[in-house]
Amino acid sequence: MSAETTLQLARQRGLDLALNFAGAVTAQEAYDLLQNDSKILLVDVRTNAERDWVGRVSINAAQHLAVQWSLYPGGAPNPEFMTQLQACAPDKQSTILFLCRSGVRSRHGAKLATENGYLHCYDILQGFEGDKDEAGHRKTVGGWCHAGLPWLGA
Repeated sequence: MSAETTLQLARQRGLDLALNFAGAVTAQEAYDLLQNDSKILLVDVRTNAERDWVGRVSINAAQHLAVQWSLYPGGAPNPEFMTQLQACAPDKQSTILFLCRSGVRSRHGAKLATENGYLHCYDILQGFEGDKDEAGHRKTVGGWCHAGLPWLGA
């Protein structure tokens, strides 16, 4: 599927889900987009601790940005989120895919970026680790890891 077709699907998904940003992609769609268009960016909004202790996506380093939505320890909101995003992704025309653990903070990041003039913000559904399974564990139901996409463990 072409990048434009995938983004059209993501925009329609955004309309169907009544999102207040451009749309949403699955982890596989995100990976395919990143492989086929070097201008697309992935912004990982998890904490530095999550990336260090749980793992991180394994993609072209130039496309992989890290801007914490909340801070560790404590989970306080990152007051510098937009400043840091603008420093690493200054072009508000960029297509940005936001990633977190399970798809909650990434939606907040996409929404805030859109409110600040970014035009092409997408949430990666189910995030890096996906939802919890019946035993309360992650990485077994949805998300980047469960999809078998490249990632580096802690």
